[in-house]
Amino acid sequence: MENKKTVRIALTKGRIEESAIDIFQAAGIDCSQLLNKGRKLIFRNEDCNIEFVLVKAADVLTYIEHGVVDIGIVGKDTLMEQNKKFYEVLDLRFGCCKFSVAGPKNSNFYQGYNKKKIATKYPNVARDYFRKTGQDVEIIKIEGSVELAPILGLVDAIVDIVETGSTLKENGLTVYEDICSISARMIVNVASIKMKKDEIEEIIEKVQREVKRREEITED
Repeated sequence: MENKKTVRIALTKGRIEESAIDIFQAAGIDCSQLLNKGRKLIFRNEDCNIEFVLVKAADVLTYIEHGVVDIGIVGKDTLMEQNKKFYEVLDLRFGCCKFSVAGPKNSNFYQGYNKKKIATKYPNVARDYFRKTGQDVEIIKIEGSVELAPILGLVDAIVDIVETGSTLKENGLTVYEDICSISARMIVNVASIKMKKDEIEEIIEKVQREVKRREEITED
């Protein structure tokens, strides 16, 4: 049997990492080493010829684009914000939430003709959305809690990820409109899909079967 090429997979640290480990394990791809990882960042499975690395969300795309990892698991929000080269091969159907426009509950965001100010951690997503809707806005990038910006009067509204809406509600804010749904995705390096075609397709197929199985259980 010919030697399989090693496939390196980058997982986004945190909740996506935990859900990814769960789905890989269920798909028959052993990554049990990651369950008691301590401070380690790289884990190798010799039996499967797979190496897992743990990185921050934004760095998944950087490593993918430069070809130092073959597969990445990352949120659609990160893919939309960063303009990088990759193949998006699979919607993993976890980490589901939405990009939304939100602001003070008793404010009419759409009234008047003045340029609106928008705070966000995702300036490219916000800019693209308001360009498509034809609204003239000023985008202000915020690194911390964007909910503070409209409360303090810095902006008229925010563009942010909304899961349950409880944080907005607790701060007197409400969703004005949803931009799009987002979830965790599997992406592949452009060169890797050719050079490690068989190995990568095998991983994709195993995970895809597990995603479909879970969807069928949910539907039942």
